[in-house]
Amino acid sequence: MAELSTLARPYAKAAFNAALDSKHLDAWSTQLSTLAAISQHETVERLIANPELSAADKAKTLQQLAGDALNEGGSNLVSVLAENRRLALLAEISEQFEVLKAEQEKTADVLVTSAFSLSDSQQKTLADKLTAKFSRQVQLTVEIDESLLGGVVIRSGDTVIDGSVRGKLAKLAEAMNS
Repeated sequence: MAELSTLARPYAKAAFNAALDSKHLDAWSTQLSTLAAISQHETVERLIANPELSAADKAKTLQQLAGDALNEGGSNLVSVLAENRRLALLAEISEQFEVLKAEQEKTADVLVTSAFSLSDSQQKTLADKLTAKFSRQVQLTVEIDESLLGGVVIRSGDTVIDGSVRGKLAKLAEAMNS
């Protein structure tokens, strides 16, 4: 949802800048993912949406649930989000933070969907070629989807490379029907 993304962006950037300044990217990543997971629990979602609870009470409860996973900066972020009635954005903030972190570290998570299982050497070759193409270190995740008939579909963020037989047949059918 674009609105959630827009609302979460300044908080994600602020958290990312705080993490960079303190040189604790991994710690911030962990605490944000912890907060995101907590905030998506059904009971916590009801707590966040409860208009009868004060912002301070909501923040305190989340901070207690997170426990030692929060440092001072993370605790302050929770308080600010509670005051601004933005606690429901925690999952989106965490997601955007991870994108910024991957950009900083020059890494990319790539999902490869293949019609057949790939050998270790094929995965290494593919990872090396994708590392060169994306100019960043690639972490491959491979899934099997026999409906592709053959070939692979590669996804990284907004980039999709469809080298599957099914995809090529769909393009051919589209061209013939035009």
